[in-house]
Amino acid sequence: MDDDLREENKKVRRLRFMVDFSLEYIRTQQLSHDQAISVVEGVKRFALGLFPEKEETFDIVYAPRFKRLLNEKYRRS
Repeated sequence: MDDDLREENKKVRRLRFMVDFSLEYIRTQQLSHDQAISVVEGVKRFALGLFPEKEETFDIVYAPRFKRLLNEKYRRS
């Protein structure tokens, strides 16, 4: 495995950890809806720091997971 691929895999693992951690944090902590949105925005900034110009990919892959959790936790449709 070359260094570029190894580095890419490392960044993907970091992002997955951050997403999973943030989902669990939102799920288990008593946050206001606005605070939860701030967590999601922070994760998105983190993702774009790792993968610039991949906002659409974030919106397709990760945003629906956050949206489902927020809708479930804050009873919005």
